[in-house]
Amino acid sequence: MTAHPEVFADTILIVDFGSQVTQLIARRVREAGVYCEIAPFNSAAEAFDRLQPKGIILSGGPSSVTWEDSPRAPQHFFGTGLPILAICYGQQTMAHQLGGLVATSDNKEFGRAYIDVVAPSALFDGLWHVGEKHQVWMSHGDRVEQLPDGFSIVARSEGAPYAIATDEARRFYSMMFHPEVVHTPDGGKLLANFARHICGCSGDWTMGAFRDAKIAEIRAQVGTGRVICGLSGGVDSAVAAVLIHEAIGDQLTCVFVDHGLMRSGEAEQVVSLFRNSFNIPLIHVDAEQQFLSGLAGITDPEAKRKFIGKTFIEVFDAEATTVGGVDFLAQGTLYPDVIESVSFTGGPSVTIKSHHNVGGLPEHMKMKLVEPLRELFKDEVRVLGRELGLPEAFVARHPFPGPGLAIRIPGEVTKEKCDILRKADLIYLEEIRNAGLYDAIWQAFAVLLPVRTVGVMGDARTYDSVCGLRAVTSVDGMTADVYPFDASFLTRVATRIVNEVPGINRVVYDYTSKPPGTIEWE
Repeated sequence: MTAHPEVFADTILIVDFGSQVTQLIARRVREAGVYCEIAPFNSAAEAFDRLQPKGIILSGGPSSVTWEDSPRAPQHFFGTGLPILAICYGQQTMAHQLGGLVATSDNKEFGRAYIDVVAPSALFDGLWHVGEKHQVWMSHGDRVEQLPDGFSIVARSEGAPYAIATDEARRFYSMMFHPEVVHTPDGGKLLANFARHICGCSGDWTMGAFRDAKIAEIRAQVGTGRVICGLSGGVDSAVAAVLIHEAIGDQLTCVFVDHGLMRSGEAEQVVSLFRNSFNIPLIHVDAEQQFLSGLAGITDPEAKRKFIGKTFIEVFDAEATTVGGVDFLAQGTLYPDVIESVSFTGGPSVTIKSHHNVGGLPEHMKMKLVEPLRELFKDEVRVLGRELGLPEAFVARHPFPGPGLAIRIPGEVTKEKCDILRKADLIYLEEIRNAGLYDAIWQAFAVLLPVRTVGVMGDARTYDSVCGLRAVTSVDGMTADVYPFDASFLTRVATRIVNEVPGINRVVYDYTSKPPGTIEWE
């Protein structure tokens, strides 16, 4: 992360121990108007020195404090005098590091639970009162068995005698449940109370402030250098490009790589937006043949992603040579891309965003990365796009991943398959718009499945492909739930696709919800 602490004076540092919902802590804090950043536990000390935060939050995580090599918070954090809020695993490691006792419990709690408030605390001052019972969301196997000196119980549950335990004098607050998830109804208010009232943050962080800070930061980073920005056709790279152009003007050149894997009409929209609406220097590279020939024979989804990411960089490198004197490469990398691509606990998340070059560029390239959106979630990027004056039709578009149609064609990718899928996808989105549902859906798309089925159309037997449809609702792109179309809508879409798209004779709808992680098809 690269935010300037002198601009974001009121900052909360979130120490991540690997919880799948750590990003939601950041969302709740930002919703309270307070800027925050997440740092893995093993680089939290560096982040602390850089940010000079007003408070610290310790996240949950999958490890057990009872393990010898389990992660810990930097010990000196507890001597800074700053308020600390410890959640789930965070509570356990704080208790352990301050002299308490943590053990594996026979009474585990996963899911909805109820806590009884038994003592007052600044953490929920004005929100909860002694004697009340409140719903929370638990997810723990271990629990604190003995509190460190100075701590006392303020709330308990059936499975967690220390559901909330605090040291009010030192402003240390710990809880066994997860306040960041929606299943803890007052969780956002608890986090806001901690950030604004206990830590003393003003709560005046806005996207306008972020924009101003980023413009200053980009100017400081780039100086008189030249920047080449890779456009994928999606919202993220477009917002990054407009923001950078606002900062450095014609020092920026955009390169739109038309890889032949775009949705119908999207390439023309991107070119029109940048050349006609913003007058930003744009190089339009027709690289369809390069990408499709390279994808020939590749069926593994991870191999496809890596090839596409690698080829994007190669094209940028070649165009940078043509432009001449380019010092920086800009990307529309987002916060979920960064977090999901860096696994410090050895988990599977390293492969989720493997088409992004969030870990840096190949060694042979001389350019440095400019990634002005690294601190933002997807919906925050949309807000920034509106702040920058991008057309609503562009800002509100459903997300489209960098690999494009390639990951919506399981198996080998060919031009024929891309053309078939484009037609089906266009019909699907047309019907969604006609029904007035587009803005209610986070992402909708068609998939050309790698199976063929026998069907009868009129008096003839057919042997063609199956088209899958997906639509989900989401806020930040970290979790997603299926959109509940009614049967008449799905029937209408399926009928149109089968009738109007040669090569498809059957349509299915995916009713799968998604836990935290990618919401793409793979």
